[in-house]
Amino acid sequence: MTLTTTRSHTQQVALRAYELWKSYGSRQVVQGVNFILNPGEILGLLGPNGAGKTTIVGMLYGIVIPSRGFVQLGQNQVQAQGSLVRHSMGIVTQEDNLDPDFTVLENLIFFAHHYRIVGKAARKRAGELLAQVGLQDYAKNRIDELSGGMKRRLVLARALINQPQVVFLDEPTTGLDPDARQEFWKLVSQLKENGCGVLLTTHYMDEAQRLCDRIILLQQGKMIDQGTPEELIERTVGTEAVEIEGIGEQILQQLASEYRTWYRPFGNSYLIGLPLDNPQSLWEKLSSTNPLSLTRRRTNLEDVFLHLTGRALN
Repeated sequence: MTLTTTRSHTQQVALRAYELWKSYGSRQVVQGVNFILNPGEILGLLGPNGAGKTTIVGMLYGIVIPSRGFVQLGQNQVQAQGSLVRHSMGIVTQEDNLDPDFTVLENLIFFAHHYRIVGKAARKRAGELLAQVGLQDYAKNRIDELSGGMKRRLVLARALINQPQVVFLDEPTTGLDPDARQEFWKLVSQLKENGCGVLLTTHYMDEAQRLCDRIILLQQGKMIDQGTPEELIERTVGTEAVEIEGIGEQILQQLASEYRTWYRPFGNSYLIGLPLDNPQSLWEKLSSTNPLSLTRRRTNLEDVFLHLTGRALN
C-alpha cells in the first residue's frame, strides 16, 4: 500500500508556531514554544503527561486559542483564518471517534462532506484512501468488526480526505500491538516521502527515534531541548551506556567524577554513561568491581529524557 496526498511539493508551505503560551487561570500549560514544521518532515513533540503536547497540537490546529502568540501556515494565521487553514490540515487524535452506525466506506464519505466533497467525488476519494491504507477489502464492514490497528489506519485515511499539507498525529499508536504499529509507521513514512509535513506526539521512544527527523523535548510546557534524534542522544548522554547492578553508589559517584560523565538510578540498578574519548577504560574499571550484572549498550532517547528530566516518559 502506497500513501499519497496528491498535492504537488511546490504547493506546500511551512507551519510556524510563534511564541505560544497557554494558561488556564493561574496555571501555565504552555510557555514560549517556537518551532517550524517543514514540508516533507516529521517533527516529534515528546514529553511526559502534562507537558503540554495535546494543548500545543490544539493550538496548531486552531481548536485551542493561545493566551499569547500565534500559528501560521504559509501566509495564513490559524487563529484568524481557522476554517480556511484547516482545509490544509489533517488530524489523527488519540481517540478513534469513528461512527459505529456507518460502514468503513461510509465513515469516509460522510467525513468528506465537511470539505464539500460529495457524490461520486466523495466515493472515489474514499475508495482511493481505503486502498492506500490497505482497507479496501473491509469497505462494507462495520467499525466494531475492525481490529485496533485497522481503526487507526481508517482514522489516518479520514485525516487525509482533504489532501492536507500538514498532518497532526497525537499519540496515534497507543494501545496497538507491535505488528500494527509497524504497519502504521510505514504509512507515516510514506506521508513524509510525498512531501507532507507531519507533527507527531508519542510516548514510544522507539517510534520517535525511528520516524522523526527532528524532536522537541517538553517539560512542564517548556521546550528544554531540540534536534535530530542522533544529536540529542550524542550531546546529552553520549553514544554508549552501562547498566550495572550490585555496586555501591559511592563507587559510581567517584568513577563518574573521574571520567566526567553521568550516572543515575535505573530501576534496581544504575546507568552510567561511557565517555566519548575513552569508553574502554571506564568499562574495564566497572568490570573489575565484580558487579552482579553488567550490560554495555547503545544509548537511546529514553536515556536522554531520563537524564534531562529525571523521570520516565510514561
